[in-house]
Amino acid sequence: MKRTNSEALYTKAKTLFPGGVNSPVRAFKSVDGVPLFMKKGDGAKIWDEDGNEFVDFCCSWGPLILGHNNRYVREKITEALANGSSFGAPTKLENELAELILSNNKFLEKIRFTSSGTEAVMSGIRLARGYTGRDKIIKFDGCYHGHADSLLVKAGSGLATFGTSSSAGVPEAFSHETIVLPLNDEEAVKEAVSKYGKEIATIIIEPIPANNGLLLQRPEFLKFLREICTENGILLFFDEVISGFRVGFEGAAGLYDIQPDIITYGKIIGGGLPVGAYGASHEIMGHIAPEGNVYQAGTLSGNPVAMAAGLAQLQECLKPGFYKDQENRTRYFVDQINAHCQDKGYNFEIFTIGSIFWLAFSDAEAIRSAAEIRSESMEDFKKLYSLLLEEGIYLGPSGYEVGFISEAHTKEILQAVASKFKSALDQLFVTA
Repeated sequence: MKRTNSEALYTKAKTLFPGGVNSPVRAFKSVDGVPLFMKKGDGAKIWDEDGNEFVDFCCSWGPLILGHNNRYVREKITEALANGSSFGAPTKLENELAELILSNNKFLEKIRFTSSGTEAVMSGIRLARGYTGRDKIIKFDGCYHGHADSLLVKAGSGLATFGTSSSAGVPEAFSHETIVLPLNDEEAVKEAVSKYGKEIATIIIEPIPANNGLLLQRPEFLKFLREICTENGILLFFDEVISGFRVGFEGAAGLYDIQPDIITYGKIIGGGLPVGAYGASHEIMGHIAPEGNVYQAGTLSGNPVAMAAGLAQLQECLKPGFYKDQENRTRYFVDQINAHCQDKGYNFEIFTIGSIFWLAFSDAEAIRSAAEIRSESMEDFKKLYSLLLEEGIYLGPSGYEVGFISEAHTKEILQAVASKFKSALDQLFVTA
């Protein structure tokens, strides 16, 4: 596979950006070679600057549920852009996208648009603190909620102790307001709430943790969180930046039929453009300025081009049978590979939910916490990644990241990829 142009572009990029990239995982540090610079995408495929063609399972890290360059979304973007890209004033398209979401989601009554998932989560945390008058939050090891200061925190030395900063530049005082607990551990939550309950504003969780492996939680654990939050006046916060509009139009809240107090969205909601959102009940959202005293603003929030893209994409997601078809094609792909590995006795399985999947070098029936992921398995992923890339299969360049199926991934494409995938696994395990 040629990488001449990508190598030259990366050399130049390193003189312009830290590490040559504008988001760390893109630097290919977890896999071999230089990052590929992409030139175009169409349907389920992407092409890099050297002309290499790939079936894409990264899908821009999740937003492209319809695939690349979807014609309907593109037309609506062009139509909106012809009237101007941004006004810093309300537009009709904001109303239309909000109404589409709220009229098809029983878990929300009002929302506020932002320009990213990180911004939405940051704002939701501030809202939780402002509404409850409490400062502390509980988050879980293995869940990622963006790069806001109070959320770049790792677990401390005990189950009910404060976390410590996981990035330089985050004051320790910030991390002292964050308690980090293991996933799938009711007793740890009970201990923390017993110790700090009157100070905890919110418990935030990815209900489908998909930023550090696909750590599928027991529905009973999520329902337990709902109950303990209700009992202690704590707000339950579902970060659905990945799972929102991915496992169903109502996201994980709808899938598990659990009512959170605050929900955040990103990725799919923008149709490939930068959009995030947070929402809650009329009462809770009434605390947001200018109605209330919790301040949050954004120059480009709700800009018409992004609203048009999100509106077009979500209209397509609402078509009858959309999510069932997505899940069926994902299972069609994953089941073939898993059956092959089971027959061969390979220590490998693909975990999946909806149209999300994750490659795990494990024979466990389920992996529910970050501690259960073997760090040494990332060396196996690196080898597999190289084999797949040579076969024209593009995944996110990290073994901790999940993959996505889009509407553009037809059964024919998935069948061809599954065959190549099985061959790559045979090469890997035979030479291991």
